[in-house]
Amino acid sequence: MAKINYSLSTKVDKITGKAEIYIRFIGGRDLIYRGKTGLMVNPKRFAGGLITIPRIETQEQKDLVKLQKSLSELSNYIIDSFTNADKKTMQGDWLQVAIEMWNFPEKFITTKPVTELSFFESFKHFLSIWKISQVRKNNYMVVFRSLQRFELYKQKIEPTYKISFDTLNTETIRNFEKFMLSEPELSKKYPQIYEAVKESRKPKQRGLNTINVNMTKLRTYINWCIEEGLITKNPFKGYDETPAIYGTPYYLTLKEINDLYIFDLSATPKLADQRNIFVFQCMIGCRVSDLYGFTKDNVINGAIEYIARKTKDDRPVTVRVPLNKKANEILSLYANLEGKQLLPLILEQKYNIAIKDIFTLAGLTRMVTVLNQTTRKEEKRPLNEIASSHLCRRSFIANLYNKVKDPNQVSELSGHKAGSKAFARYRQIDENQKKELVNLLD
Repeated sequence: MAKINYSLSTKVDKITGKAEIYIRFIGGRDLIYRGKTGLMVNPKRFAGGLITIPRIETQEQKDLVKLQKSLSELSNYIIDSFTNADKKTMQGDWLQVAIEMWNFPEKFITTKPVTELSFFESFKHFLSIWKISQVRKNNYMVVFRSLQRFELYKQKIEPTYKISFDTLNTETIRNFEKFMLSEPELSKKYPQIYEAVKESRKPKQRGLNTINVNMTKLRTYINWCIEEGLITKNPFKGYDETPAIYGTPYYLTLKEINDLYIFDLSATPKLADQRNIFVFQCMIGCRVSDLYGFTKDNVINGAIEYIARKTKDDRPVTVRVPLNKKANEILSLYANLEGKQLLPLILEQKYNIAIKDIFTLAGLTRMVTVLNQTTRKEEKRPLNEIASSHLCRRSFIANLYNKVKDPNQVSELSGHKAGSKAFARYRQIDENQKKELVNLLD
């Protein structure tokens, strides 16, 4: 079983006060490698081969969390590279080369003819040349790793099994879909597979919508392979995917947002700050990933301006949302924050926990109908149990829709692509409109 240990360089940068993290990789008795990660940390925040993260919520804490995430992603990449490497031909610089490939992937775009690449090699090449955000590439790598585990699983029955362009067919596609649905149980039965190809967390039961999204990603890659002449017969031909099903989006009414805004949280000032951030997000409708990237520079002539991170690489469109009275009031509360920080943000995970606590204190426990993505059955849940940062975006869009019936105007403010299927799901007729329609029958 591969093992990774980290240590710290004794050389400390005089300007930053940080030292480089070193890595020692053990893949077997004769497979021991050392390398430099290129990641730097303050020696005071490194002990026993681990990054130590303070509990106090500061900018340093946020930076250390990001560093820990990068180190974890690098570890997964190295293990992934080792799993797929030919152990007989591995050189002494293998680890350092793998680290360089992770840090600077653009330097390693293959010069090998595409037609000579293996299935997994061409998948990586496909991602290296495709201009999409790193977040989307990471999502594709989830499918990539699932395919690797699927291959290892098949080898339990057929030791010589390999996913290749020659063996790929409709049956392979169907079997892969079944495999993804069964991963939670298979991870317990074959733990060695999940040690060889790790994820950041243990496999959980995937809903059919998630499976559908993953299969769509695989289809996109296969279509590219067909265009490149790597595959002559489309393995997706004859495969009927399970259609995605989404429930009607639940959201906060304008009255609920206002009641939450004026609710007295003076006894819990930290929660009051997060409540203000939540309401601000409801007023501008951005994704939480964009919210966490805002600085004072994003406030331009009475509006928030930004390029949505989800689309900036393949469809960069500037979103401009004028600030209304509530939004301006909230920003004025934090005008004196140090540096360019716009709002007193905490870790995103803690933000979502705080939202649930705020809803509970404010009595926002209204029951809503949600769709269980695993069972695809309706459930009744109280708002305070399921509230999260994305509720802001839904509330922003739905409330604007109830006031303005032009989807193009709303999509300009939300950053959705015109005609987006995802955007169309936000369309909901509120209760008053329903009553007005029914009253027409009197």
